Amino acid sequence: MSDELETAKELAVGAGAILLKHFPQKTAVRWKGRGNPVTDADQEASRFIVESLHRRFRFDGILSEEEVDNPDRLAKPRVWIVDPMDGTSEFVAGRTEFTVMIGLAVDGKPVMGVVYLPVEEKLYYSELGCGAFVEAGSSSSRRQIRVFMESDPAQATIAASRSHDSAMAHRMREVLGVGAVVRAGGVGLKVAMICEGRAHLYIHAGPGTNQWDTCAPEIILHEAQGRMTDVANQPIVYNTANPQNLEGLIASNGVLHDRAVAAAKRILESSR
Repeated sequence: MSDELETAKELAVGAGAILLKHFPQKTAVRWKGRGNPVTDADQEASRFIVESLHRRFRFDGILSEEEVDNPDRLAKPRVWIVDPMDGTSEFVAGRTEFTVMIGLAVDGKPVMGVVYLPVEEKLYYSELGCGAFVEAGSSSSRRQIRVFMESDPAQATIAASRSHDSAMAHRMREVLGVGAVVRAGGVGLKVAMICEGRAHLYIHAGPGTNQWDTCAPEIILHEAQGRMTDVANQPIVYNTANPQNLEGLIASNGVLHDRAVAAAKRILESSR
């Protein structure tokens, strides 16, 4: 296991402890935009992760949701991409579906990622070429995870947002004829469900996600034999000037991916 992965796991657990210190107490909520809250917990966890990464990997760039963006990162081949709390809306609502996500992109591609669910002490992680794993409580519980290769949409489960569901997402589910829907908070948790075979597909058609939402989950999904692209079936490129995923995202078990892309294309074209 690389030093980068060991560090990311350690920092994710440490940041998770910070979040739990604030949860489920009432905490001050500020709004960065409509439906986009931030709390003292997010910012404290972000400072902990970012300052630690600066000390240990001082030549790398860092992009964190809760920090002022430093454009110097664009000239660096290695960039850490951090979401100190994915699922802030769930945290504010007193629900446990929030995660810490730390990813590393090299030359625009994700190569290492950690997603940590603090309340359950559940840690998902992977490195390129090494498989995807989950630990619950301790390293002795480690097990490898893989997607479930369901190819029939009628038998498949799609992961959907608990806080940000949309008419477009509902239409996607109708067109695909998906058999079941499971709701969860945050991109990381929904993708983790696909990695474990508890869901088979997740679609976000619009520009509402960012690179810190997808970097860590994407490499874990890749190593679990799944796929993530934008809705046009193009790879998501990391460490760009604009960190938004402007073309949305599709995460899948792989075998349903092309069908989901075709459905997204059909719906988006009919809405123009």
